[in-house]
This record gives sequence, structure tokens and C-alpha cells, in this order.
Amino acid sequence: GINMGDVIVEDQNLYGDGVNVAARLEALAQPDSVCLSKGVHDFVSQKVELNFTDIGDQQVKNTMVRAYDMMLDGTSERAKNAPEMKADAKGALSKPPTIAVLPFVNQSNDPDQDYFADGISEDIIANLSSWKTFPVIARNTSFTYKDSSLKSSMIAQEMGARYLVTGSIRKGGNKVRITANLIDAIDDQQIWSQRWDRPLDDIFEVQDEVSQSVAVLIVPALKGQEHSRGSLSKKTTDLSAWDLYLQALSLFNDFEPKYPEIASKCESAVALDPNFCEAYTLQCRSLTNWIFDQREPEKRSKHEQLFHRLSQKAYDLNPNNPEAVIMLSRSFNLRGDYEKRVEFAELALELNPSNSAANQDLAMAITSFGRYDEALSYLQKAIDLDPSGRSKYEGFLPLIYLGMKDAENAKRWVTLFRDKSGHSRWYGWLAAVEAHLGNMEEAEKSLAVFLEKRPEIKTLRDYEKVVPTLAKDYVMSGLEKAGMPA
Repeated sequence: GINMGDVIVEDQNLYGDGVNVAARLEALAQPDSVCLSKGVHDFVSQKVELNFTDIGDQQVKNTMVRAYDMMLDGTSERAKNAPEMKADAKGALSKPPTIAVLPFVNQSNDPDQDYFADGISEDIIANLSSWKTFPVIARNTSFTYKDSSLKSSMIAQEMGARYLVTGSIRKGGNKVRITANLIDAIDDQQIWSQRWDRPLDDIFEVQDEVSQSVAVLIVPALKGQEHSRGSLSKKTTDLSAWDLYLQALSLFNDFEPKYPEIASKCESAVALDPNFCEAYTLQCRSLTNWIFDQREPEKRSKHEQLFHRLSQKAYDLNPNNPEAVIMLSRSFNLRGDYEKRVEFAELALELNPSNSAANQDLAMAITSFGRYDEALSYLQKAIDLDPSGRSKYEGFLPLIYLGMKDAENAKRWVTLFRDKSGHSRWYGWLAAVEAHLGNMEEAEKSLAVFLEKRPEIKTLRDYEKVVPTLAKDYVMSGLEKAGMPA
């Protein structure tokens, strides 16, 4: 079984979704054969002379995985599982149609220009999202179908989209050719196509024309409306700065983004254009992970100060850019100003309701004020907009249910993530939940494992230093019932 994904390293052991899915694929594989995840298949299928068979979505322990058989001697061709529709056809048609923008194909002679085509695609996603009239699938999900050989109708069905925007880009010197198509996924028919041959200087105008044309075709009532897009109206006019930004964005979207390289390109971009809001925002997005990196805890304070400065600068340059507003909201969270955090998280969502990160950030922000049911609905919206990121959003559910003191749901989600990663936190939380449910034998077992994994924590007073504020009282009282010394 072969998979590609994040892992957690703990002593000599590896944990995490990446390892668990590989193990599930191994169990799914035929004897003497190989079974791959979709991510691995999409990465290697265009690079090797091997045959693969799509066996569809497979239900395995704790999750659903899209799987592919590698066809070797003796491997039987298995029938493909057909995925269930996300909603019935009438229900889907009664709602605003969902749009997905697939990565535009780089038709330049230079494959190193992929970052340019990807950047254009991402900008068109942002342009369409800013209409606020229809949901737009997040970049993280639509880009999982880059170079996919699946039919458009199948891709749309998997993402829950009614329409797909596809296209290609050819860049040469100071000229660029962009072709865009709109496909109605219900009958897999192309309903619009247009080509632009323009100087590179007109690239932002072409992006606007693509999104305008698509929006009017999907929602005819928008025809003739002037689309005010404050979030996108202040892009740089320095094409060298913009190219550096696109290179940094490509690095950020890598499987293993490297903050120093991203920061260097963002800093070079703002050196050329000090008012380039998106470059400041991208550096903040990259810093978010770096701040919590346990490999360099001594640099956390320095990174936090830089994050505060850059997020404020991005917001000052363009207070209508939802990404800039999200970063400022996170800045207030780091500073412990939770009311301001909610205020700016709500503003970000108002600016772009189709932004999955804005939905997730608001969900996390309002839990500080006990608004758990609302938080669950915003998390579900984030999942709907970014299905491939489901596990990332669901990772917050155990904490929400602990905060709600919903022992049954908390146990269900904590157990699921304990089985996925084996991280010590899950054993501590499970001990508390089992104790609240009266399952004292199970609580004591989980507590013993937790204490073995975290030898520096011996008492409740020790644990109080690391317990999540959101569920502090519930978890602490559960651990006390489970037998953790005071």
C-alpha cells in the first residue's frame, strides 16, 4: 500500500494519516500486488509506463479512501465503486450552483512555468469567490485534480460542483494566451469558451474578464451589474513583484513548504512594490505554521512579532482583502484578544463567504464564547467548500465536543484521532471522557498510556499548564476522576 502525506515522528515510531492510509491500502491490495492512494496515482501516473485501474472510493477503517490498483501480472481488474451523490438532483438544482476551477494547463514550452499557470488559476478562484452569489470550491480541493484523467462529470461529482472552469495558459516573452472554458457537469457539455491573446501587462484584466463571463453565464441576473471587488482592486502593477509572489505561492502549496524560501521571495516582492498586500499576506500564512514549529521554540516570540507587524501592514494596505483580514484575526488570537479575533473573523467571512479558511477561523474563534453549534455549522461549510481538507477541519471537532461536555461525541472523535495518530493528547482527553462516562477501567488505561508518553506531566498542576482553555474545566475534572494526582 502506497500513500503520501504528513506523519508524526515520535521516538522510533511514525504516526498520522499518511501512515494509516498506507496501512489501509495494504489491506485493500490484492495478493502480490500494489494499491495506491489518489494523491500518489495522480503524481506518478503521468511519469511512469505502468497501468493503473481506478477502483473508486473504498470504505476502510475510520475513513474513505480513493484507491487505484497497479496492474501487474496476476492482478485482477476490479469493478469501480461508484461514489454516492452528495445531494439529489432536485435539491442540488434548488441551491445556488457550486463552481470549481480546475488548474489551468501550462502550454508554455517551459515546464518551470507551471507556477505561473497555477497562480492564474488561484486568482480566478479568488475572483469568482468575491461575487458572493454562489459557492466556489477551495483551491486545496480543486488542485488535487491537477493532471487527472477523470471525466469532468466525475470530478465535479466528487467535489459536489455543478460547473467546472477549465483552461490553458501559454506564456512567451511579454505575450500571454489564455483559454477558458465553462462546463456544465450534469451533462458534461461545454457551454462557453473564449481565448485571449494579450500583452502580459493585461493579465489582471483578462482574469477579471474570465470571472465576469463565468459569473454572468451561471447567474444571468448578474448581467450588467458592476462587480465591486475591493479585495482584488489593489494588486501590484509591478510584474516582476507579481512573478516573485507567484513563485512564493507555488512553494507555499508544496507538500513541504519551506518558510525561509517563501519569506525571501515575499520580501523581494515587497522590496519592488512596498504596497503589495498579497505578498505580506502570503508571508503571514506561511508564518502561521512556523510559529508553532516545535523544532525552534526559541524563535516563537520573534516569529509572533513579525506576524503581528506583517498582518497589520497587509490590513492597512487593503482592509477589504479577506486573506489580510483573516491574518489580522489570527494576530489578535495570538495576543489573547478574543473579542477582536471574532470581530475580524466575521468580517473576513462577510467579505468572502466561499473562503474555507474564513469559515474555519470563525468556527474556532466563536468557541471561546461557547457558540459551539454555530462553530459546527461553519466547520461543515468549510468541509463543503474544501472536501479534500476534511481531516484538517474535523481535527477541531474533538475539542468542540469536549467544550460542549458532549461525552459521547467527544469519545467518538477523540478515539478516531487516537487511532489515526497515537499522539499523547488523545490519550489524555480520552481518559477524561471515559471517566465522565463512568468507564473507570478504560479511563485508567488511557491515563496510564498518557503518563507514559508524557513523563514530564505527573500531576494535575503539571497538566494545567498545557490543557486547552476551551475545555479546561471538563478535561481537568475528568482526569481527576480518572486518578491523576493533584
